[in-house]
Amino acid sequence: MIVLFTIATYLIYRIAKVIYRKLTFAIFHPLLIAPVLLILLISIMHVSANEYLHASKWLTHMLSPATVAFAVPIYKNLPIVKKYLATIFISITSGTLVAIFSTFALAKLFQLKLDFIISILPRSITTPIAIEVSKEIGGIPTLTTVFVIITGILGSIVGPMVIKGLSIQHPIARGLALGMGAHGIGTSKALEYGKQEATFSSLAMIFAALITLIWGVLLIPALVNIHLF
Repeated sequence: MIVLFTIATYLIYRIAKVIYRKLTFAIFHPLLIAPVLLILLISIMHVSANEYLHASKWLTHMLSPATVAFAVPIYKNLPIVKKYLATIFISITSGTLVAIFSTFALAKLFQLKLDFIISILPRSITTPIAIEVSKEIGGIPTLTTVFVIITGILGSIVGPMVIKGLSIQHPIARGLALGMGAHGIGTSKALEYGKQEATFSSLAMIFAALITLIWGVLLIPALVNIHLF
């Protein structure tokens, strides 16, 4: 079963990528199409979601080393990273605060339930770390994962539009914007601009994850208390 669903998941994702290359609309993004196809597959086979998750767990475990691999381009561009370190830190710290406060404000506006709010607050960081933050603050990791993916897809679509609309030319600015706004998917998009953009997008994603871990201890519990009040 493990081999079957691991291979099936990989093949379905590859098929979804082919579809997206031919029909380049946001609705056909692989991270939207692949889950739909997988749901159809396990429904036809009468397999529960928990059974599928257990069978495909090795793919999930590969998220962590894949995230660590983003350190390679950062190491290769270390002199530039050191030069702009203060700018990077201030930009990403601001970005994480905007992400958390905007999510919280919208959640309150739509009067969402507390467990839902807690689960979506870490939506703007890469999936493996978002899951851990969600667990730490009492959220629902599965729900967090869904919103991380939605954020990544929307960020990778809207990000290039904003970059073009504002005529942002500097590779560092473009990379930081895509990495902060769309994490892993944004980094993949940044690579289309160039290696420097991809490097700083990776850096933004890593910094955002580390800073959000801190906010998960210091800031998010305070926001939850405000909500309860």
